[in-house]
Amino acid sequence: MPTVAIAIFPGVQALDVAGPVDVFSEANRFIAAEDRYEVKLLSTLPAPLRASNGMALIADATFDTACSPFDLALVAGGPELPDTTPEAPLLEWLTNVATQCTRYGSICTGAFALGHAGLLDERNATTHWQHAAQLAAQFPQARVDFDRIYLRDGPLVTSAGVTAGIDLSLALVAEDYGPHIALAVAKRLVVFAQRQGGQSQFSPYLTAPADDTSPVAKVQAHVMERIRESFTVKQLADVAGMSARNFARVFVQETGVTPHEFVERARVDAARKLLESSDAALKAVAYDCGFGTADRMRIVFARRIGATPMQYRERFRST
Repeated sequence: MPTVAIAIFPGVQALDVAGPVDVFSEANRFIAAEDRYEVKLLSTLPAPLRASNGMALIADATFDTACSPFDLALVAGGPELPDTTPEAPLLEWLTNVATQCTRYGSICTGAFALGHAGLLDERNATTHWQHAAQLAAQFPQARVDFDRIYLRDGPLVTSAGVTAGIDLSLALVAEDYGPHIALAVAKRLVVFAQRQGGQSQFSPYLTAPADDTSPVAKVQAHVMERIRESFTVKQLADVAGMSARNFARVFVQETGVTPHEFVERARVDAARKLLESSDAALKAVAYDCGFGTADRMRIVFARRIGATPMQYRERFRST
């Protein structure tokens, strides 16, 4: 009987807990009794705690009293976790348990707890798209993938934001009992057994510049206002009032991407807005956003979003 431990704490994201628990519970419907998952919630204290949505959760055991080792140990995420230091008992449990488990990892921002416990060093990991850059900056020895829905690196498993814990758990069920069991569970939960594309389809590519009066911000605004046009580094450098070489260096320094990368990201975001809010033909969207042709837009979307423009519109259409 595989044993699963999920660490919870005050302010935990309820879906980070409920999603995986439901996957393993539903999986038990399709596998022999002696092979069924046994899932335990663990916390610092035996008393009820409040999730970030106000829901009360009660752990099955404390970190001190839980019987180990477990086959799988996960730490859930929470909205405040990226900006706070996790409880010492949680970190101690992660440090002690991880080395004894076949698999260990995190859901969503639980990756920050792993980072504080030193378990992300020299490892590939992912987390919620909104906090991926922060995770990479806070734990520079970790190799953070900004786009994956879930990721496996040896015994370490990590997932993207919130509902991605379901994707990760389905993948683990498939690993344990085969894809047919994972598919049966996915059908029961009315979710995809394997989502197409990565987090990029949910996250904005562009972020506001730190200083909206800087030459770089001026260039960004220039591009967004004229997204239909073509741009060269020389043209953008002229807008910034710099030499092309200096402009390219400063742009990367301030934004973390090249001017070409920014322009392509800007085109993708502009196209996504039109696909979500209008019935415009794909060729019209492609032209208005500077891709030139629908084929070119499809290629860029497939590479960056993991979905075609038509698939994106079907998933995120708001009208």
